[in-house]
Amino acid sequence: MQSIVPILVLAAGAFSMAGCTSAMRYRTMEYDVSRVVNSTSPLRGRASYYHDDFEGRRTASGELFRQDRFTAAHPTLPLGTRVRVINLENGRSTVVRINDRGPHVPGRIIDLSRAAATELGMIERGTVEVELQILDAEE
Repeated sequence: MQSIVPILVLAAGAFSMAGCTSAMRYRTMEYDVSRVVNSTSPLRGRASYYHDDFEGRRTASGELFRQDRFTAAHPTLPLGTRVRVINLENGRSTVVRINDRGPHVPGRIIDLSRAAATELGMIERGTVEVELQILDAEE
């Protein structure tokens, strides 16, 4: 019986450490916003929007996520950056503030709140092709 106790302690430690390392971590990257603003090539790709299950959860900026606010997640733009998002399929646009990291699905460049997705007319489709225009960034 005594020989199994150290094994159980080691196993418990290994499982707890594995849980810590499996979580995806994002860090704010050094990002030259002026280079993107002055770039001749627009940022284009697929946009999606947050599921209702995220309502009230903390974002990477520390604020609570609210579906009725015009916010979004982007993998690298500085938190606080304001971005115009243009739906390339219908021409509608809206302005959002980056307050989270994501999207977590390959091939997508931005995750939008439901308010922003509604403004873009993309609720029925779920994802659409968009262009991003960086307006400004908080310092």
